[in-house]
Amino acid sequence: MNDDALPLRRDALANPAAADADAHLREDPVDSVQVYRGDFLDVRRDRVRLPDGSTSHREYIVHPGAVMVVPLLADGRLLVERQWRHPMGRAMLEFPAGKLEPGEPVLDCAIRELIEETGYRAAEWARAGMLNNAIGYSDEAIEVWFARGLVAGARQLDHGEFLDICSVGVDELEALAARGAVTDAKTLVGLLWLQNWRAGRWPLAWNLAP
Repeated sequence: MNDDALPLRRDALANPAAADADAHLREDPVDSVQVYRGDFLDVRRDRVRLPDGSTSHREYIVHPGAVMVVPLLADGRLLVERQWRHPMGRAMLEFPAGKLEPGEPVLDCAIRELIEETGYRAAEWARAGMLNNAIGYSDEAIEVWFARGLVAGARQLDHGEFLDICSVGVDELEALAARGAVTDAKTLVGLLWLQNWRAGRWPLAWNLAP
């Protein structure tokens, strides 16, 4: 056992903005430079002051935020999609998701992405929570929403967007994840949330669609 191990600071987890909870860990920004701006990526290089007073650099991606939807079909199956992901060099199985437009309310984004990518509209929505999927190099935050009471319709894919829509049982998706066939981080988090909601551990508050 490591004698330097500290007990978990649950106050810091409950309130990450607490003034002194992480003073011994905090890195304070000194200056920031935008090193690249593309159609999507915004890459920054910050100089930060470390807890011991020295300085270092942190490179990261500024992200507008995104939404992922866990769509529940009436028969208990899940709506998922297969989409080619260029950095991975292969098609990935994942829940529908997309980035926020400037000023767009999160639920509006979830509704829009579900319609655009799958054609389905949902009668009820529930916000599960948020995930940060790349904390070492991006500030991306993905809101996790559940949708049910689905009604099929026409898809409205963006120009240059190609994807397949399919349904999968919860047990089947769990089996795919267990053998490494599903590796998308947000989808694995969505599956975790689904498992805990079904077990009664993580409740969801459902509301009618606006």
